[in-house]
Amino acid sequence: MSLSPDDTDSQAFGREEVELVRRQYLESEQRFRTLLESLPKVAVQGYDRDRRVIYWNEGSTRLYGYTAEEARGQLLEDLIIPSFMRQGVIEAHSAWVNAGVEIPANELELKHKSGELVSVFSQHLMLNEHTDLPLMFCVDVDLSDQKRAHRDLDFATRFDSLTHLPNRQTLEIDLDGLLESCRRQGNGLAMIYLDIDHFVEINDALGYEQGDRLLIELTRRLRECQRVTDLVSRVSSDEFVLAFPGVHLDPDVRRVVRHVQNVFREPFVLDGRERQVTACLGVALFPENGETSRELIRNADVAKNRAKLDGRGAVRFFQQKLHDELVRQHYLLARLEEALDEGEFCLHYQPQVSAASGRIENLEALIRWQPAEGPAISPAEFIPLAERSGLIHRLGDWVIKEACRQQVEWRAKGFREHRIDINVSGRQLVRPGALKSFEDSLQRHGLGPRDIGIELTENVLIEADESVLEDLRRLYHRGIRIAIDDFGTGYSSLSYLKHFPVTALKIDRSFVHDSPSQPKDRAIMEGAIFIGHRLGLEVVAEGVENAEQLTLLREMHCDLVQGFFFYRPMPANDMDRLLSGFVPSHEGLSS
Repeated sequence: MSLSPDDTDSQAFGREEVELVRRQYLESEQRFRTLLESLPKVAVQGYDRDRRVIYWNEGSTRLYGYTAEEARGQLLEDLIIPSFMRQGVIEAHSAWVNAGVEIPANELELKHKSGELVSVFSQHLMLNEHTDLPLMFCVDVDLSDQKRAHRDLDFATRFDSLTHLPNRQTLEIDLDGLLESCRRQGNGLAMIYLDIDHFVEINDALGYEQGDRLLIELTRRLRECQRVTDLVSRVSSDEFVLAFPGVHLDPDVRRVVRHVQNVFREPFVLDGRERQVTACLGVALFPENGETSRELIRNADVAKNRAKLDGRGAVRFFQQKLHDELVRQHYLLARLEEALDEGEFCLHYQPQVSAASGRIENLEALIRWQPAEGPAISPAEFIPLAERSGLIHRLGDWVIKEACRQQVEWRAKGFREHRIDINVSGRQLVRPGALKSFEDSLQRHGLGPRDIGIELTENVLIEADESVLEDLRRLYHRGIRIAIDDFGTGYSSLSYLKHFPVTALKIDRSFVHDSPSQPKDRAIMEGAIFIGHRLGLEVVAEGVENAEQLTLLREMHCDLVQGFFFYRPMPANDMDRLLSGFVPSHEGLSS
Protein backbone atom coordinates (compact mmCIF):
# COMPACT_ATOMS: atom_id res chain seq x y z
CA MET A 1 0.00 0.00 0.00
CA SER A 2 1.40 3.39 -0.94
CA LEU A 3 1.30 6.38 1.40
CA SER A 4 -0.12 9.70 0.42
CA PRO A 5 2.04 12.83 0.71
CA ASP A 6 0.05 13.82 3.81
CA ASP A 7 0.78 10.47 5.48
CA THR A 8 4.48 10.82 4.69
CA ASP A 9 4.60 14.28 6.15
CA SER A 10 2.78 13.08 9.26
CA GLN A 11 5.26 10.25 9.84
CA ALA A 12 8.22 12.57 9.30
CA PHE A 13 6.77 15.02 11.84
CA GLY A 14 6.31 12.17 14.33
CA ARG A 15 9.90 11.06 13.98
CA GLU A 16 11.12 14.64 14.47
CA GLU A 17 8.96 15.00 17.57
CA VAL A 18 10.32 11.78 19.07
CA GLU A 19 13.87 12.85 18.23
CA LEU A 20 13.24 16.23 19.87
CA VAL A 21 11.90 14.61 23.02
CA ARG A 22 14.86 12.20 23.06
CA ARG A 23 17.32 15.08 22.70
CA GLN A 24 15.54 17.06 25.40
CA TYR A 25 15.68 14.01 27.71
CA LEU A 26 19.37 13.50 26.99
CA GLU A 27 20.06 17.19 27.52
CA SER A 28 18.01 17.15 30.73
CA GLU A 29 19.89 14.06 31.95
CA GLN A 30 23.20 15.70 31.05
CA ARG A 31 22.25 18.86 32.92
CA PHE A 32 21.24 16.73 35.90
CA ARG A 33 24.55 14.86 35.81
CA THR A 34 26.46 18.12 35.37
CA LEU A 35 24.60 19.55 38.34
CA LEU A 36 25.44 16.54 40.50
CA GLU A 37 29.08 16.56 39.48
CA SER A 38 29.32 20.30 40.22
CA LEU A 39 28.60 19.65 43.88
CA PRO A 40 31.92 18.18 45.02
CA LYS A 41 31.07 18.57 48.70
CA VAL A 42 27.68 16.93 48.31
CA ALA A 43 27.65 13.16 47.94
CA VAL A 44 24.98 11.87 45.57
CA GLN A 45 24.31 8.19 44.92
CA GLY A 46 21.67 6.47 42.78
CA TYR A 47 20.26 3.00 43.56
CA ASP A 48 17.94 0.70 41.57
CA ARG A 49 14.97 -1.16 43.07
CA ASP A 50 17.39 -3.83 44.41
CA ARG A 51 19.49 -1.10 46.11
CA ARG A 52 22.46 -1.58 43.78
CA VAL A 53 24.54 1.47 42.91
CA ILE A 54 23.82 2.94 39.48
CA TYR A 55 25.29 6.40 40.14
CA TRP A 56 28.16 7.57 42.32
CA ASN A 57 29.50 11.13 42.06
CA GLU A 58 32.90 12.53 42.99
CA GLY A 59 31.46 13.88 46.27
CA SER A 60 30.56 10.32 47.28
CA THR A 61 34.13 9.21 46.58
CA ARG A 62 35.48 11.97 48.80
CA LEU A 63 32.99 11.21 51.58
CA TYR A 64 33.01 7.40 51.61
CA GLY A 65 36.36 6.50 50.00
CA TYR A 66 35.06 4.28 47.14
CA THR A 67 35.61 5.23 43.51
CA ALA A 68 32.65 5.10 41.15
CA GLU A 69 34.06 1.91 39.59
CA GLU A 70 34.36 0.26 43.01
CA ALA A 71 30.87 1.28 44.07
CA ARG A 72 28.87 0.61 40.90
CA GLY A 73 26.75 -2.54 41.23
CA GLN A 74 27.35 -2.90 44.98
CA LEU A 75 24.45 -3.17 47.42
CA LEU A 76 23.75 -0.08 49.52
CA GLU A 77 23.72 -2.09 52.76
CA ASP A 78 27.05 -3.76 51.92
CA LEU A 79 28.74 -0.54 50.96
CA ILE A 80 28.14 2.28 53.44
CA ILE A 81 25.56 1.04 55.94
CA PRO A 82 26.84 -0.02 59.42
CA SER A 83 25.78 -3.52 60.42
CA PHE A 84 23.47 -2.33 63.18
CA MET A 85 21.49 -0.25 60.62
CA ARG A 86 21.45 -2.85 57.82
CA GLN A 87 18.05 -4.47 58.38
CA GLY A 88 16.34 -1.17 59.05
CA VAL A 89 17.62 0.34 55.77
CA ILE A 90 16.43 -2.67 53.76
CA GLU A 91 12.96 -2.46 55.31
CA ALA A 92 12.72 1.31 54.84
CA HIS A 93 13.64 1.06 51.14
CA SER A 94 11.12 -1.75 50.60
CA ALA A 95 8.37 0.24 52.33
CA TRP A 96 9.00 3.23 50.01
CA VAL A 97 9.13 1.14 46.82
CA ASN A 98 6.12 -1.03 47.67
CA ALA A 99 3.95 1.21 49.84
CA GLY A 100 5.12 4.75 49.09
CA VAL A 101 6.36 5.36 52.66
CA GLU A 102 9.05 8.01 52.22
CA ILE A 103 12.34 7.87 54.12
CA PRO A 104 12.62 11.07 56.18
CA ALA A 105 15.74 13.24 56.04
CA ASN A 106 17.95 12.67 59.06
CA GLU A 107 21.42 12.93 60.57
CA LEU A 108 23.16 9.58 60.25
CA GLU A 109 26.53 7.99 60.83
CA LEU A 110 27.40 5.93 57.72
CA LYS A 111 30.42 3.77 57.04
CA HIS A 112 33.61 4.87 55.26
CA LYS A 113 35.67 2.43 53.21
CA SER A 114 38.16 2.37 56.10
CA GLY A 115 35.43 1.23 58.50
CA GLU A 116 35.25 4.56 60.33
CA LEU A 117 31.88 6.22 60.77
CA VAL A 118 31.09 9.43 58.87
CA SER A 119 28.52 11.97 60.11
CA VAL A 120 26.15 13.08 57.31
CA PHE A 121 22.80 14.75 56.80
CA SER A 122 20.99 12.43 54.35
CA GLN A 123 18.00 13.22 52.13
CA HIS A 124 16.29 10.77 49.76
CA LEU A 125 14.51 11.21 46.44
CA MET A 126 12.56 8.52 44.52
CA LEU A 127 12.35 8.78 40.71
CA ASN A 128 10.03 6.63 38.53
CA GLU A 129 7.91 5.98 41.58
CA HIS A 130 4.95 3.61 40.97
CA THR A 131 6.79 1.97 38.04
CA ASP A 132 8.75 -1.23 37.65
CA LEU A 133 12.02 0.71 37.55
CA PRO A 134 12.05 3.01 40.61
CA LEU A 135 15.34 4.80 41.26
CA MET A 136 16.35 6.11 44.69
CA PHE A 137 18.85 8.95 44.92
CA CYS A 138 20.54 9.79 48.23
CA VAL A 139 21.95 13.28 48.79
CA ASP A 140 24.41 13.26 51.71
CA VAL A 141 25.99 16.41 53.17
CA ASP A 142 29.22 15.91 55.14
CA LEU A 143 28.77 17.04 58.75
CA SER A 144 32.32 16.14 59.86
CA ASP A 145 33.46 19.76 60.18
CA GLN A 146 30.35 20.75 62.11
CA LYS A 147 30.61 17.70 64.36
CA ARG A 148 34.31 18.34 64.92
CA ALA A 149 33.61 21.99 65.76
CA HIS A 150 30.87 20.87 68.14
CA ARG A 151 33.23 18.38 69.80
CA ASP A 152 35.92 21.06 70.03
CA LEU A 153 33.45 23.49 71.57
CA ASP A 154 32.21 20.84 73.98
CA PHE A 155 35.81 20.02 74.94
CA ALA A 156 36.66 23.70 75.40
CA THR A 157 33.69 24.21 77.72
CA ARG A 158 34.48 21.13 79.79
CA PHE A 159 38.26 20.74 79.75
CA ASP A 160 41.40 22.84 80.05
CA SER A 161 42.97 23.34 76.63
CA LEU A 162 46.59 23.18 77.87
CA THR A 163 46.57 20.21 80.24
CA HIS A 164 43.39 18.50 78.95
CA LEU A 165 42.28 18.14 82.57
CA PRO A 166 38.63 18.74 83.53
CA ASN A 167 37.88 22.38 84.34
CA ARG A 168 36.01 23.63 87.42
CA GLN A 169 32.57 23.17 85.86
CA THR A 170 33.28 19.56 84.90
CA LEU A 171 34.92 18.92 88.27
CA GLU A 172 31.80 20.01 90.12
CA ILE A 173 29.61 17.71 88.01
CA ASP A 174 31.95 14.71 88.32
CA LEU A 175 32.52 15.37 92.02
CA ASP A 176 28.80 15.50 92.82
CA GLY A 177 28.46 12.04 91.25
CA LEU A 178 31.47 10.79 93.21
CA LEU A 179 30.06 12.18 96.47
CA GLU A 180 26.74 10.45 95.85
CA SER A 181 28.63 7.17 95.45
CA CYS A 182 30.52 7.88 98.70
CA ARG A 183 27.20 8.46 100.51
CA ARG A 184 25.75 5.14 99.31
CA GLN A 185 28.87 3.22 100.29
CA GLY A 186 29.51 5.11 103.53
CA ASN A 187 32.94 6.30 102.36
CA GLY A 188 34.77 9.50 103.06
CA LEU A 189 36.68 11.69 100.60
CA ALA A 190 39.73 13.93 100.86
CA MET A 191 40.04 17.00 98.66
CA ILE A 192 43.31 18.87 98.09
CA TYR A 193 43.42 22.38 96.63
CA LEU A 194 46.90 22.98 95.16
CA ASP A 195 48.32 26.43 94.39
CA ILE A 196 51.79 26.73 92.78
CA ASP A 197 53.92 29.19 94.76
CA HIS A 198 54.92 32.37 92.92
CA PHE A 199 53.79 31.07 89.52
CA VAL A 200 53.40 34.64 88.24
CA GLU A 201 57.08 35.23 88.90
CA ILE A 202 57.95 32.14 86.84
CA ASN A 203 55.92 33.50 83.92
CA ASP A 204 57.43 36.97 84.28
CA ALA A 205 61.03 35.77 84.60
CA LEU A 206 61.08 32.86 82.14
CA GLY A 207 58.11 33.56 79.84
CA TYR A 208 54.69 31.99 79.39
CA GLU A 209 56.08 29.11 77.32
CA GLN A 210 58.14 27.91 80.29
CA GLY A 211 55.15 28.44 82.59
CA ASP A 212 53.09 26.21 80.29
CA ARG A 213 55.88 23.64 80.31
CA LEU A 214 55.73 23.56 84.10
CA LEU A 215 51.96 23.07 84.09
CA ILE A 216 52.14 20.23 81.57
CA GLU A 217 54.89 18.44 83.51
CA LEU A 218 53.02 18.91 86.80
CA THR A 219 49.88 17.46 85.18
CA ARG A 220 51.88 14.43 84.04
CA ARG A 221 53.19 13.85 87.56
CA LEU A 222 49.75 14.25 89.13
CA ARG A 223 48.26 11.77 86.65
CA GLU A 224 50.94 9.24 87.54
CA CYS A 225 49.80 9.17 91.16
CA GLN A 226 46.09 9.20 90.25
CA ARG A 227 43.94 6.14 90.84
CA VAL A 228 41.06 5.33 88.47
CA THR A 229 38.53 6.68 90.96
CA ASP A 230 40.47 9.87 91.78
CA LEU A 231 39.71 13.23 90.19
CA VAL A 232 42.31 15.76 89.04
CA SER A 233 41.26 19.15 87.68
CA ARG A 234 42.88 22.44 86.72
CA VAL A 235 40.61 25.19 88.04
CA SER A 236 42.69 28.31 87.27
CA SER A 237 46.07 29.31 85.83
CA ASP A 238 48.15 27.94 88.72
CA GLU A 239 45.60 26.01 90.77
CA PHE A 240 44.62 22.34 90.70
CA VAL A 241 42.01 20.40 92.69
CA LEU A 242 42.37 16.70 93.51
CA ALA A 243 39.72 14.44 95.03
CA PHE A 244 40.51 11.07 96.66
CA PRO A 245 37.41 8.95 97.43
CA GLY A 246 37.62 6.29 100.10
CA VAL A 247 40.16 8.35 102.08
CA HIS A 248 38.90 9.37 105.49
CA LEU A 249 41.04 8.19 108.40
CA ASP A 250 43.72 10.62 109.50
CA PRO A 251 46.69 8.40 108.52
CA ASP A 252 45.22 7.89 105.03
CA VAL A 253 44.57 11.61 104.56
CA ARG A 254 48.11 12.51 105.56
CA ARG A 255 49.42 9.79 103.26
CA VAL A 256 47.73 11.27 100.17
CA VAL A 257 48.91 14.75 101.22
CA ARG A 258 52.49 13.46 101.33
CA HIS A 259 51.89 11.76 97.99
CA VAL A 260 50.97 15.10 96.41
CA GLN A 261 53.85 16.89 98.13
CA ASN A 262 56.26 14.30 96.72
CA VAL A 263 55.26 15.39 93.23
CA PHE A 264 57.35 18.51 93.89
CA ARG A 265 60.30 16.66 95.40
CA GLU A 266 62.10 16.41 92.05
CA PRO A 267 63.04 19.74 90.42
CA PHE A 268 61.38 20.88 87.19
CA VAL A 269 63.52 21.57 84.11
CA LEU A 270 62.64 25.09 82.95
CA ASP A 271 64.58 27.10 80.41
CA GLY A 272 67.28 24.42 80.40
CA ARG A 273 67.86 24.53 84.16
CA GLU A 274 66.57 22.54 87.12
CA ARG A 275 64.36 24.66 89.35
CA GLN A 276 62.75 23.70 92.64
CA VAL A 277 59.03 24.47 92.63
CA THR A 278 56.70 24.31 95.64
CA ALA A 279 52.96 24.58 96.17
CA CYS A 280 50.64 25.38 99.05
CA LEU A 281 47.94 22.81 99.81
CA GLY A 282 44.51 23.23 101.37
CA VAL A 283 42.71 20.08 102.54
CA ALA A 284 38.97 19.56 103.09
CA LEU A 285 37.20 16.33 104.05
CA PHE A 286 33.80 14.87 103.14
CA PRO A 287 31.40 14.89 104.90
CA GLU A 288 32.84 16.95 107.79
CA ASN A 289 33.78 20.01 105.73
CA GLY A 290 31.01 19.97 103.12
CA GLU A 291 28.20 17.90 101.64
CA THR A 292 28.37 19.22 98.06
CA SER A 293 31.13 19.72 95.53
CA ARG A 294 30.92 23.50 95.80
CA GLU A 295 31.15 23.44 99.59
CA LEU A 296 34.18 21.16 99.54
CA ILE A 297 35.98 23.14 96.84
CA ARG A 298 35.27 26.41 98.65
CA ASN A 299 36.49 25.12 102.00
CA ALA A 300 39.62 23.53 100.52
CA ASP A 301 40.26 26.91 98.84
CA VAL A 302 39.86 28.67 102.20
CA ALA A 303 42.40 26.29 103.75
CA LYS A 304 44.76 26.84 100.81
CA ASN A 305 44.56 30.62 101.19
CA ARG A 306 45.43 30.29 104.86
CA ALA A 307 48.36 28.03 103.95
CA LYS A 308 49.71 30.71 101.59
CA LEU A 309 50.01 33.07 104.54
CA ASP A 310 52.34 30.52 106.17
CA GLY A 311 54.81 30.57 103.28
CA ARG A 312 56.02 28.32 100.48
CA GLY A 313 54.99 24.68 100.51
CA ALA A 314 52.66 25.06 103.51
CA VAL A 315 49.68 22.76 104.18
CA ARG A 316 46.48 23.68 106.01
CA PHE A 317 43.49 21.53 106.90
CA PHE A 318 40.13 23.26 106.79
CA GLN A 319 38.71 24.31 110.14
CA GLN A 320 35.47 26.18 110.67
CA LYS A 321 37.33 29.02 112.33
CA LEU A 322 39.20 29.61 109.03
CA HIS A 323 35.88 30.13 107.29
CA ASP A 324 34.66 32.35 110.11
CA GLU A 325 37.85 34.43 109.79
CA LEU A 326 37.28 34.74 106.05
CA VAL A 327 33.71 35.90 106.56
CA ARG A 328 34.91 38.46 109.10
CA GLN A 329 37.65 39.68 106.76
CA HIS A 330 35.09 40.21 103.99
CA TYR A 331 32.96 42.17 106.43
CA LEU A 332 35.88 44.29 107.62
CA LEU A 333 37.04 44.92 104.07
CA ALA A 334 33.57 46.14 103.13
CA ARG A 335 33.56 48.40 106.20
CA LEU A 336 37.12 49.70 105.83
CA GLU A 337 36.50 52.32 103.16
CA GLU A 338 33.26 53.33 104.80
CA ALA A 339 35.13 53.81 108.08
CA LEU A 340 37.60 56.14 106.36
CA ASP A 341 34.72 58.19 104.97
CA GLU A 342 33.00 58.38 108.35
CA GLY A 343 36.07 59.29 110.39
CA GLU A 344 36.24 56.15 112.53
CA PHE A 345 40.05 56.14 112.63
CA CYS A 346 42.26 58.00 115.05
CA LEU A 347 45.90 58.06 116.12
CA HIS A 348 47.19 57.01 119.51
CA TYR A 349 50.68 57.99 120.62
CA GLN A 350 53.21 56.01 122.64
CA PRO A 351 56.25 57.83 124.07
CA GLN A 352 59.84 56.77 123.54
CA VAL A 353 61.76 57.78 126.64
CA SER A 354 65.43 58.15 127.45
CA ALA A 355 66.66 55.02 129.23
CA ALA A 356 69.05 57.16 131.28
CA SER A 357 66.94 60.16 132.25
CA GLY A 358 63.32 59.13 131.79
CA ARG A 359 62.65 62.15 129.62
CA ILE A 360 60.11 61.76 126.78
CA GLU A 361 62.02 62.19 123.53
CA ASN A 362 59.72 61.03 120.71
CA LEU A 363 56.22 59.71 120.08
CA GLU A 364 55.23 56.79 117.86
CA ALA A 365 51.88 57.31 116.08
CA LEU A 366 49.75 54.16 116.07
CA ILE A 367 46.50 53.95 114.09
CA ARG A 368 43.32 52.78 115.83
CA TRP A 369 39.89 51.87 114.45
CA GLN A 370 36.91 52.48 116.70
CA PRO A 371 33.66 51.74 114.81
CA ALA A 372 30.60 53.80 115.65
CA GLU A 373 29.07 50.57 117.01
CA GLY A 374 30.87 47.63 118.55
CA PRO A 375 34.36 47.11 119.97
CA ALA A 376 37.61 48.49 118.58
CA ILE A 377 39.25 46.51 115.76
CA SER A 378 42.91 45.57 116.11
CA PRO A 379 45.46 46.94 113.61
CA ALA A 380 46.72 43.36 113.32
CA GLU A 381 43.39 42.61 111.63
CA PHE A 382 42.69 45.61 109.44
CA ILE A 383 46.17 46.66 108.27
CA PRO A 384 46.84 43.36 106.37
CA LEU A 385 43.39 43.73 104.81
CA ALA A 386 44.16 47.30 103.81
CA GLU A 387 47.44 46.13 102.25
CA ARG A 388 45.80 43.34 100.26
CA SER A 389 42.94 45.54 99.05
CA GLY A 390 45.04 48.58 98.13
CA LEU A 391 43.31 50.77 100.71
CA ILE A 392 46.63 51.03 102.54
CA HIS A 393 47.52 53.98 100.30
CA ARG A 394 44.48 55.97 101.37
CA LEU A 395 44.95 54.87 104.98
CA GLY A 396 48.64 55.80 104.90
CA ASP A 397 47.87 59.22 103.44
CA TRP A 398 45.38 59.81 106.25
CA VAL A 399 47.96 58.83 108.90
CA ILE A 400 50.54 61.25 107.45
CA LYS A 401 48.03 64.08 107.24
CA GLU A 402 46.66 63.49 110.76
CA ALA A 403 50.13 63.19 112.33
CA CYS A 404 51.16 66.43 110.65
CA ARG A 405 47.97 68.17 111.76
CA GLN A 406 48.46 67.02 115.36
CA GLN A 407 52.11 68.08 115.40
CA VAL A 408 51.15 71.55 114.15
CA GLU A 409 48.62 71.78 116.99
CA TRP A 410 51.19 70.71 119.60
CA ARG A 411 53.80 73.04 118.21
CA ALA A 412 51.31 75.90 118.57
CA LYS A 413 50.93 74.94 122.25
CA GLY A 414 54.67 75.11 122.79
CA PHE A 415 55.45 71.37 122.71
CA ARG A 416 58.44 71.70 120.41
CA GLU A 417 60.78 68.95 121.59
CA HIS A 418 58.93 65.77 120.63
CA ARG A 419 59.10 64.20 117.17
CA ILE A 420 56.23 62.02 115.87
CA ASP A 421 57.28 58.83 114.05
CA ILE A 422 54.85 57.11 111.69
CA ASN A 423 54.99 53.57 110.29
CA VAL A 424 55.19 53.12 106.51
CA SER A 425 54.37 49.68 105.05
CA GLY A 426 56.01 48.07 102.07
CA ARG A 427 52.76 48.20 100.11
CA GLN A 428 52.66 51.98 100.54
CA LEU A 429 56.09 52.26 98.94
CA VAL A 430 54.90 50.28 95.89
CA ARG A 431 52.98 53.37 94.79
CA PRO A 432 55.31 55.66 92.82
CA GLY A 433 56.05 58.91 94.62
CA ALA A 434 54.84 57.73 98.04
CA LEU A 435 57.78 59.33 99.87
CA LYS A 436 57.50 62.48 97.75
CA SER A 437 53.89 62.71 98.95
CA PHE A 438 55.20 62.48 102.54
CA GLU A 439 57.60 65.37 101.87
CA ASP A 440 54.83 67.45 100.30
CA SER A 441 52.63 66.93 103.37
CA LEU A 442 55.41 68.18 105.65
CA GLN A 443 55.84 71.24 103.48
CA ARG A 444 52.11 72.02 103.36
CA HIS A 445 51.94 71.93 107.15
CA GLY A 446 55.10 73.98 107.59
CA LEU A 447 56.95 71.13 109.32
CA GLY A 448 60.61 70.13 109.10
CA PRO A 449 62.87 67.10 109.59
CA ARG A 450 62.73 67.31 113.41
CA ASP A 451 58.94 67.18 113.46
CA ILE A 452 58.02 63.91 111.69
CA GLY A 453 60.02 60.68 111.18
CA ILE A 454 59.27 57.35 109.54
CA GLU A 455 59.69 53.70 110.55
CA LEU A 456 60.20 50.85 108.07
CA THR A 457 60.81 47.13 108.60
CA GLU A 458 64.13 45.75 107.35
CA ASN A 459 62.31 43.47 104.89
CA VAL A 460 60.72 46.52 103.28
CA LEU A 461 64.12 48.11 102.86
CA ILE A 462 65.70 44.98 101.40
CA GLU A 463 62.88 44.50 98.88
CA ALA A 464 62.71 48.18 97.89
CA ASP A 465 63.71 49.06 94.33
CA GLU A 466 66.33 51.66 93.48
CA SER A 467 63.82 54.51 93.06
CA VAL A 468 62.53 53.99 96.62
CA LEU A 469 66.06 53.82 98.01
CA GLU A 470 66.91 57.03 96.17
CA ASP A 471 63.89 58.77 97.75
CA LEU A 472 64.98 57.49 101.18
CA ARG A 473 68.49 58.83 100.62
CA ARG A 474 67.02 62.23 99.80
CA LEU A 475 65.01 62.20 103.05
CA TYR A 476 68.09 61.02 104.95
CA HIS A 477 70.20 63.90 103.65
CA ARG A 478 67.43 66.33 104.56
CA GLY A 479 67.78 65.17 108.16
CA ILE A 480 64.56 63.17 108.47
CA ARG A 481 64.77 60.34 111.00
CA ILE A 482 64.43 56.89 109.35
CA ALA A 483 64.23 53.91 111.71
CA ILE A 484 64.37 50.17 111.04
CA ASP A 485 61.43 48.75 112.99
CA ASP A 486 61.28 45.21 114.46
CA PHE A 487 65.02 44.83 113.93
CA GLY A 488 66.21 41.23 114.11
CA THR A 489 63.01 39.55 112.93
CA GLY A 490 63.52 39.88 109.15
CA TYR A 491 66.51 39.01 107.04
CA SER A 492 68.70 40.18 109.94
CA SER A 493 71.87 40.61 107.90
CA LEU A 494 73.96 43.32 109.51
CA SER A 495 75.78 43.86 106.23
CA TYR A 496 72.64 45.54 104.91
CA LEU A 497 72.91 48.34 107.45
CA LYS A 498 75.83 50.03 105.71
CA HIS A 499 73.81 50.26 102.47
CA PHE A 500 70.58 51.69 103.88
CA PRO A 501 69.99 55.37 104.65
CA VAL A 502 68.80 54.88 108.24
CA THR A 503 69.32 56.79 111.48
CA ALA A 504 67.91 54.42 114.11
CA LEU A 505 67.31 50.76 115.02
CA LYS A 506 64.30 49.51 116.99
CA ILE A 507 65.08 46.18 118.66
CA ASP A 508 62.09 43.87 118.42
CA ARG A 509 60.16 43.16 121.63
CA SER A 510 60.72 39.39 121.28
CA PHE A 511 64.39 39.84 122.25
CA VAL A 512 63.61 42.30 125.05
CA HIS A 513 60.94 40.06 126.59
CA ASP A 514 63.22 37.11 127.41
CA SER A 515 66.55 38.92 127.70
CA PRO A 516 66.77 38.74 131.54
CA SER A 517 66.45 34.94 131.52
CA GLN A 518 67.71 33.91 128.07
CA PRO A 519 71.44 34.45 127.47
CA LYS A 520 71.06 34.16 123.68
CA ASP A 521 68.39 36.87 123.53
CA ARG A 522 70.50 39.01 125.82
CA ALA A 523 73.55 38.52 123.60
CA ILE A 524 71.61 39.41 120.44
CA MET A 525 70.20 42.53 122.07
CA GLU A 526 73.60 43.63 123.37
CA GLY A 527 75.19 42.98 119.97
CA ALA A 528 72.53 45.02 118.18
CA ILE A 529 73.03 47.96 120.56
CA PHE A 530 76.80 47.82 120.18
CA ILE A 531 76.76 47.61 116.36
CA GLY A 532 74.07 50.29 116.12
CA HIS A 533 76.20 52.69 118.16
CA ARG A 534 79.35 51.88 116.15
CA LEU A 535 77.41 52.78 113.00
CA GLY A 536 76.25 56.04 114.56
CA LEU A 537 72.63 54.92 114.89
CA GLU A 538 70.18 55.65 117.69
CA VAL A 539 68.92 52.44 119.31
CA VAL A 540 65.38 51.99 120.67
CA ALA A 541 64.16 48.94 122.60
CA GLU A 542 60.48 48.04 122.16
CA GLY A 543 58.22 46.12 124.53
CA VAL A 544 59.85 47.05 127.84
CA GLU A 545 57.44 45.80 130.51
CA ASN A 546 59.34 45.55 133.79
CA ALA A 547 62.16 47.05 135.83
CA GLU A 548 64.46 44.06 135.24
CA GLN A 549 64.37 44.64 131.48
CA LEU A 550 64.95 48.37 131.97
CA THR A 551 67.96 47.75 134.23
CA LEU A 552 69.51 45.45 131.65
CA LEU A 553 68.98 47.99 128.84
CA ARG A 554 70.55 50.74 130.94
CA GLU A 555 73.58 48.55 131.53
CA MET A 556 73.85 48.06 127.75
CA HIS A 557 73.58 51.83 127.22
CA CYS A 558 70.45 51.60 125.06
CA ASP A 559 69.37 55.11 124.02
CA LEU A 560 65.57 54.96 124.17
CA VAL A 561 63.00 52.57 125.59
CA GLN A 562 59.34 52.12 124.75
CA GLY A 563 56.71 49.91 126.34
CA PHE A 564 53.90 49.39 128.84
CA PHE A 565 56.28 49.74 131.80
CA PHE A 566 56.29 53.46 131.01
CA TYR A 567 53.28 54.45 128.94
CA ARG A 568 50.66 52.67 126.94
CA PRO A 569 49.59 54.18 123.61
CA MET A 570 47.10 56.95 124.38
CA PRO A 571 44.75 59.30 122.49
CA ALA A 572 45.94 62.78 121.55
CA ASN A 573 44.00 64.42 124.41
CA ASP A 574 45.68 62.24 127.04
CA MET A 575 49.06 62.82 125.44
CA ASP A 576 48.31 66.55 125.51
CA ARG A 577 47.85 66.34 129.32
CA LEU A 578 51.03 64.28 129.67
CA LEU A 579 53.12 66.74 127.67
CA SER A 580 51.59 69.61 129.66
CA GLY A 581 52.84 68.07 132.92
CA PHE A 582 49.42 67.14 134.29
CA VAL A 583 50.31 63.44 134.21
CA PRO A 584 53.42 62.50 136.28
CA SER A 585 56.30 60.57 134.73
CA HIS A 586 56.74 56.90 135.62
CA GLU A 587 58.60 56.51 138.92
CA GLY A 588 60.56 53.58 137.54
CA LEU A 589 62.47 55.95 135.28
CA SER A 590 64.36 57.73 138.01
CA SER A 591 68.09 57.14 137.81
